[in-house]
Amino acid sequence: MEQLTALITGASEGLGKSFAIESAKRGLNLVLVSLPNSGLEYLANYLRVNFNTQVFCIEIDLTESTSASEIFERLQVQQIDVNVLINNAGIGNWSWFEDKNNEFYKTQIDLNITNTVLLTRLFLKHIDKKLPNYILNVGSLGGHFIVPKKQVYGATKSFIGYFTRCLRLELSGTNVRVSLLSPGGINTKPELLVMNNNLEGFAKATILEADFVAKAAMDGMLKGKKEIIPGFANRLLVLLDKILPAFLKEIIIRRKLSAILKA
Repeated sequence: MEQLTALITGASEGLGKSFAIESAKRGLNLVLVSLPNSGLEYLANYLRVNFNTQVFCIEIDLTESTSASEIFERLQVQQIDVNVLINNAGIGNWSWFEDKNNEFYKTQIDLNITNTVLLTRLFLKHIDKKLPNYILNVGSLGGHFIVPKKQVYGATKSFIGYFTRCLRLELSGTNVRVSLLSPGGINTKPELLVMNNNLEGFAKATILEADFVAKAAMDGMLKGKKEIIPGFANRLLVLLDKILPAFLKEIIIRRKLSAILKA
């Protein structure tokens, strides 16, 4: 296989960090993108020493309107060609709609949607579509289901799912493989680990570790899978969603909402 270079957003922690390590294990060179002062160079040095891979770091705020253009301008200056784009950066939340202000939602939409679209557009301009290229957009199971307290986040991930499926169809005559990653809950931060450990039964079975998700995602992406849903429990949830009638799903959601209201 030709030497691949992956551009990974949100690479300094969580799933993005796991993507960086998994990519380095597979011999890919890396362009890591994250916020300034997020420890990106520490990760880069670890990858260089342990995996003998080339790593270029870009510290930038992806919610800025010019960030996507700046990233590809820097790549052009450094004469770095990327042929794998992993749109991982995003902001989640677990709150009632009225508990967050307009600035939070604008940031969430800019990062989860606008940044992904603009980076993808510039990536397609940057590559030779006759050669093997890969796009992996990180969605969520939240984009499949109606989940209380995840109204805007789920909507952004639903957008990513629609966008990815359309893009895959448009690029079907090229050598660009487009995949959607739809994970369930992931243990990416200490506070999430504490919350997820309190889950029981089937709900707990849907929670996965970031390194497992990254490996499954990379496997699926390189095989050209349309959608990658790591974990048996999560794939079962998606199957049930297709089978269950709408009225029954609404009853389940209302019961879930009632339980949250009482908490």
